[in-house]
Amino acid sequence: MKNVIGHLMAAVIMAGALIPGLGRTETTNRPSGLRRPSIIFILADDLGYGDLGCYGQTQIKTPNIDKLAQEGMRFTDCYAGSTVCAPSRAALMTGKHTGHGRIRGNATIPLQSDDLTVTEILKGAGYVTAAIGKWGLGEEGSSGVPNKKGFDEWYGYLNQVHAHDYYPSYLYRAGEGHDVRNWIGENAGGKKGKYSNDLFTEAALNFLRMSKPDQFNHYRPFFLYLPYTIPHANDELGAKTGNGMEVPSDAPYTDEPWPQVEKNKAAMITRLDRYVGALMAKLKELKEDQNTIVIFTSDNGPHKEGGVNPKFFKSGGPLRGIKRDLYEGGIREPMIVWWPGRIKAGSTSDLPCAFWDFLPTAADLAQARPPADSDGISLVPTLLGQAQIKRHEFLYWEFHEGGFAQAVRMGDWKAVRFGVDGPLELYNLKSDVGEKINVAGDYPKVVAQIKEYLKTARTPDENWPTKTAAQTSKKQHDL
Repeated sequence: MKNVIGHLMAAVIMAGALIPGLGRTETTNRPSGLRRPSIIFILADDLGYGDLGCYGQTQIKTPNIDKLAQEGMRFTDCYAGSTVCAPSRAALMTGKHTGHGRIRGNATIPLQSDDLTVTEILKGAGYVTAAIGKWGLGEEGSSGVPNKKGFDEWYGYLNQVHAHDYYPSYLYRAGEGHDVRNWIGENAGGKKGKYSNDLFTEAALNFLRMSKPDQFNHYRPFFLYLPYTIPHANDELGAKTGNGMEVPSDAPYTDEPWPQVEKNKAAMITRLDRYVGALMAKLKELKEDQNTIVIFTSDNGPHKEGGVNPKFFKSGGPLRGIKRDLYEGGIREPMIVWWPGRIKAGSTSDLPCAFWDFLPTAADLAQARPPADSDGISLVPTLLGQAQIKRHEFLYWEFHEGGFAQAVRMGDWKAVRFGVDGPLELYNLKSDVGEKINVAGDYPKVVAQIKEYLKTARTPDENWPTKTAAQTSKKQHDL
C-alpha cells in the first residue's frame, strides 16, 4: 500500500488512486446522531486579521471563507501560538504555550517522542489522520516528523525555508517508518509546473473521497490538518526580483492599478479561498458535511516580506504590529469554526482563546482525555452556544528573535515587555484595540498582578534563555 501513495503523490494524486489506511473501519456502526465528528483544520501562513472579507477586507475577494463565517462562528479574539511559524504550530499540535513548549522559536529543534500531539490523541481515539502542507516541527530523519507524531498520511514540506519555494523539485511523503523525498519532475531544472498548494488541495480532496464510509456504512472519523503556505513570501525570490509573492496568475486582479507584488498577494489569498470552496464542495458531495467540523485560521500576523507592504490592504485591520511582534497584529488571528446543525449560523464569539485550546477541544470532540499538563481549555461549550464555564485566567506568549519579549492577555488588559527586566507596557483592548496608549502608570495593581503571572508563566529551557532589556532590540510596527 505504501508504494501506492508514492506513485499517487508523484503523479499529483492521480484520479482513482488510494491513500493507504483508509480501508480500516470501526468495529461498530455508529448511528449518525452519535458520531464523533471528523475534523478539518485549515491553517493559512502569514494571513493577517484584516485579510478576509468577513473581518473587514474590502479589496481582496474571499467569498468561500466568508460563507464559512456566515454559516458558522467567527471568533474576534483568537490568538496564534506565536508570532512566527514553528512555535505557533507547536502550540497548536501540543496544547502548550511558548512558555512551556519545546519549540519556542524558528529553530531546527524537533518535537520529541514524549511531546504528545493532538494527532496522537485523535489517532488513539480511532481517527484516521493526515497532514498535507507545511510542517516545520522536525527535519528529515528526526523524531519530530509527522508520521512519528500521529499522522497516518503526510505530504508536504518539512523545512520552513524549503516551504518558501512554491514550485519545489520535491516534497516529502510518509514512507515505511521514515520520510521519502517525492520528486516532482515538472519542476526540475528551474521549470515551474506544479504549484505546491494546488498539489496539497488535490491530495486533500482525494483524502476526503477515500474517507467516505464504505458500502456497509462503516464509519471512522478523520482528522485532516491542512497547513497551506499561502500567503507566505518566497523570501529568496523576493530578494532577487523584488516580488516574492509567488503565484501562477495574478487573476482576478490583473487589471487593478496596484503594484504587481500586491496583485500577487491578493491573488494568493483568493486562490486559498478557492481551495476552501473546493474542500467544502467535496464534503457536501460526499454527504459528510453534517458530521464534519471545519476550522480556519492562520499561524501569525501579516508579513512585510517579498516586497509587500502590509499597509496596502490594511492586512492587520485595526491592530498594531505585524509578524514578529507580540502586539495584537502579530498574534491575533481570524478564526472561523463551521459545524452545520451544531454551531449557530452567523454567530460571533469574543472569548479570548489561543492555539493551545485546539488540543483539549479536539479531545473533547473525540470523547478522549487531554493530558493534564495542557495549557488549553475545551471550546466546545462556546461552539455549541452553551455557557463557557472554564476560561483562561490569562494567555501568555514569549518570543526569542532579537532578544526576549513577553506578552500577556488578561481579560481586557494586554501587556507587552521587552527583556525580562524591561518595563511593562499596558493597554486596555476594550477601548484601545490598536494598543496606542500605554496606561501602565495609571493601573499599578494590574501591572503588579501581571508581573506575578510572569514569574510562573514559563519553565526554564536551555534552548530558550531569557534576556535582559539591554540584550533585546525593541521593534515597533505602528500600522
